[in-house]
Amino acid sequence: MLRREFLNRMGLSVGASLLLPSTILKASPDSAVTNPAIQPGDWTALRNMFPLTRKYIQLSTFLLASHPKPVSDAIEKHRLAFDENPSDYWHEHFLTIDRDISISAAQYMGGKAENIALTDSTTMGLGLVYSGLKLQPGDEVLQTVHDHYSTDMSLAHRANRTGAKVNRITLYDDPASVSVDDVIKRVEAGITSNTRVFVATWVHSSTGVKLPIRAMADTIGKLNQRRKANQQILFCVDGVHGFGIEDQDISELGCDFFIAGTHKWIFGPRGTGVIWGNDKGWSQSEPVIPSFSASYEVWMGGMTQDQVPVGEHMSPGGFHSFEHRWALPEAFKLHLQLGKANVQKRIHQLNQQTKQGLAKMSHVNLYTPNSSELSSGLVCFDVNGIEPEAVVKIMHNKGIIMSSTPYRISYARFAPSLLNNEKEIELALAEIQALA
Repeated sequence: MLRREFLNRMGLSVGASLLLPSTILKASPDSAVTNPAIQPGDWTALRNMFPLTRKYIQLSTFLLASHPKPVSDAIEKHRLAFDENPSDYWHEHFLTIDRDISISAAQYMGGKAENIALTDSTTMGLGLVYSGLKLQPGDEVLQTVHDHYSTDMSLAHRANRTGAKVNRITLYDDPASVSVDDVIKRVEAGITSNTRVFVATWVHSSTGVKLPIRAMADTIGKLNQRRKANQQILFCVDGVHGFGIEDQDISELGCDFFIAGTHKWIFGPRGTGVIWGNDKGWSQSEPVIPSFSASYEVWMGGMTQDQVPVGEHMSPGGFHSFEHRWALPEAFKLHLQLGKANVQKRIHQLNQQTKQGLAKMSHVNLYTPNSSELSSGLVCFDVNGIEPEAVVKIMHNKGIIMSSTPYRISYARFAPSLLNNEKEIELALAEIQALA
């Protein structure tokens, strides 16, 4: 069906859609947002792009990003256009903009744009993937005890609806001494003949451990070689706390699904996220929320489902905070300007400084591995005789914002990011030393 006919069916006149007022045309997504020039690895210039208060040392920005100028400018541009003429602005772009966003995501994360679905958060992405898995009564979903509650609850809901069983394994006992070999042995021992899905979290927000996903994928791949097509194991990864840090092509990580919010380390607009799935993964998942855009055209009878990119088909439809979602490409562009390798090096550098400082303190127990191979941007520890939440309050009173891990066993947590520098890390370490 021609686009004009589709717009007519949607209740919009062709003239209104294609002959927009000049004020709207100037604000269209096709008009580039002024993106301040920034050199790769210029961390001072990057910090100056954020309105984030300097009254505190920010060691918890991973929770929810402050918007850098290119992102906030794009949000404002879209907001003004929607407020001025929402019907025309949306109708002019809704058929193409999600695909453009997926293209920008693929340029950053790797893989094919058509394999990327857009969501509002990691939690929504996990819920969509796990709620759509094609499972039968008696099938086993194997996860770990280290996952976030959103993974636990999404899998529990799916098991209740399908009769599948969820089992959990422990991949390490002491996070500080975790090893690749031990993790792989426990993965192999945990998988049974009934296992159809294996679920893991790339970087554990509970301990700071970064799992060896590629090695785990290779192990699962070897097991799959000995299995029939209907017995293959899907490997699903919550990747949010490695996404925006690690210099990794997600399509080469080895998993079948990779889910992440983009309003954390990526500095994307609040309320945005992505799901990447390979062809095998998407073939074993069903839509949970009807899509829109091209999928609407399928419903109208003008296209067939195989003409719609799978990621677009799996993206939840309806009306979103479009000014935020449509600004997401600016976050990916900014990270690519900085250089993925530079980003990884810088965050690991600041985290190594943090871990080495904490390790020297006799009143501190450090739980995150020292090795960069098995850790990323989160450092978990406790201070003898002081509860984690009390450490957070004490540090806040000293002008340092940190967090405690929201798990049954809680630790104090630093998260050095691109918005920090060496001096800030030393000041934070000095205040922890003062708690002795």
